[in-house]
Amino acid sequence: MLRRHLSDISAFLAALSLSSVGLARLAPGVFPRADDLRAFDGEWVYVEDRSEGKTLEQLGPPMSSKFSLRTEEGAVILVSGHGSGHRDVRVAFGGAGTEVPGSTAGALARYRSSWKDGVLSYETEFVRSAGAAPAGLIKKELRMTKDGLLVSVTTGDYAPSVGLYKHPQDIALPTPAKAVIGDLAWLVGAWTGTRGTGGITSIEERWSPAKGGSMMAVSRTVTRDKLAAFEYLRIVERDGGLVYVAQPNGAAPTEFVLTELSGKRAVFDNPRHDYPKRIVYEVSASGGLTATIGFLKGGSSRRFEFKREG
Repeated sequence: MLRRHLSDISAFLAALSLSSVGLARLAPGVFPRADDLRAFDGEWVYVEDRSEGKTLEQLGPPMSSKFSLRTEEGAVILVSGHGSGHRDVRVAFGGAGTEVPGSTAGALARYRSSWKDGVLSYETEFVRSAGAAPAGLIKKELRMTKDGLLVSVTTGDYAPSVGLYKHPQDIALPTPAKAVIGDLAWLVGAWTGTRGTGGITSIEERWSPAKGGSMMAVSRTVTRDKLAAFEYLRIVERDGGLVYVAQPNGAAPTEFVLTELSGKRAVFDNPRHDYPKRIVYEVSASGGLTATIGFLKGGSSRRFEFKREG
């Protein structure tokens, strides 16, 4: 009897030892080291599309053009910009997942995360109402490379979209073009335009004459006789070039550097900004003004057309 008990204890200890070895082998794959995780922390800005088989017009970020995350032992925190509208979602590695209630009864978003071979992965599925099946699965894989953070996003059965992201401070600034404020005299004046079916939205920009190395402007957007947006704008001389400063709806200023100037066309760039990264002003042969905003390469730009008031 004693011998049998001793044998059972020995077998139990052996099994425990094997389980411990198995857990030790599993842990590095499921729970990364703090040093490995730390590289993913912070704010990331879209740099370029690295998907295969896309046309120039189809290029764009695979997810938000800017997102933030942070990590801690055993979990990733999706701070902002992860496509669901939720903020500061903590998702443990290898666990059952995290559920966040939606805006309607029974709706929710379910998050799961994992770590394997240096790749931080997380997936999101949405339940639209109580008892409903998930509406779809979005999988995201984040991998550190020598160029920056490579993000792959797969939705359903579609081919993955891949984009390169970097910390803003790691994105190279453009080479400024030489110019003085007087070179943009063609922009001076009041410009108005309309958008939408039947011109229900009116947009205007009013640029002051150059003075003191600067030009100032206010922009206003009105939809159905209600103020929809406003913006403070200025262009200033700096270090032999020109800088375009935008403050939409009174927000903190964002600067764009003049990189091209030819005739009545001016290009301002800021690759560290999420969107837009480029602003282009151009006066046509007929005297109309176009303002175009978009990415530095490809994608669908937004174009605004104006006529000189009066």
